[in-house]
Amino acid sequence: MQEYKPFKSGKVREMYDVGDSIIMVATDRISAFDHILQNKVTRKGAILTQLSKFWFEYTKDIVPNHMISVDNEDMPEFFQQADFQGSSMKCKKLTMLPMECIVRGYITGSGWESYKENGTVCGIQLPAGLKESDKLPEPIFTPSTKAEIGDHDENVTFEQGIAYFEKQFPGKGKEYVSKLKDYTIALYQKCAEYALTRGIIIADTKFEFGLDEKGNIVLGDEMLTPDSSRFWPLKGYKSGQSQPSYDKQFVRDWLKANPDSNYLLPQDVIEKTVGKYKEAYELLTGKEFK
Repeated sequence: MQEYKPFKSGKVREMYDVGDSIIMVATDRISAFDHILQNKVTRKGAILTQLSKFWFEYTKDIVPNHMISVDNEDMPEFFQQADFQGSSMKCKKLTMLPMECIVRGYITGSGWESYKENGTVCGIQLPAGLKESDKLPEPIFTPSTKAEIGDHDENVTFEQGIAYFEKQFPGKGKEYVSKLKDYTIALYQKCAEYALTRGIIIADTKFEFGLDEKGNIVLGDEMLTPDSSRFWPLKGYKSGQSQPSYDKQFVRDWLKANPDSNYLLPQDVIEKTVGKYKEAYELLTGKEFK
């Protein structure tokens, strides 16, 4: 059996080159505050992979995506081992575009902090009088790019995004960023409307895109998971305050309260976290996670 080594290893995911395609593996690692925690969250990677699969299939009419298969039988023998079951996705090779396509449908997080200061979010003027967690009049596109120095993302305006792309794709900046904006808003609107029927508010999320060998824009990375989105329960939603969410907020809260933890979590926090991920998966897909 041929063994494979990841050519890229992030906080949570690992990427393997298998010749004609990429195998993207969502591990059970969990990160918070830019640290990988000592614990693993059992089956978290499989939940993220299967939820991305659901959304890729649901939105393929809007924009093509990189997913080929999540069936390990379609992958080299190495990925048929137990550790990779359910958490691996065979993907098309793409040249990833250097932009995180963030869309906000509700005002929260860093957007709320910015709005309180000057009434804008990432340079976009918003109506006066909004309260925390309010739904915006329409979704806004607030992209970020990788800083030229260091690893921190930089929020940019639409125009700055065009200028940034022009450096790498001369003559294509406006075309690419305009398409990314249109795809991002369309994806969000379709999925957010669906999620409401399942009892979940998608407050904001991010998408990443790449180019295929023909130069077409293709949706890549993960899609609408609790790791890349804010999911709020519709039941009990009330503007003017922060909302409970289906993500790793339990982890963040516990770490803040226990600064000497050395990033080692107690078992009950792990169980609550994976329970939230599982609950979101089952609500959105209508299927029991096995």
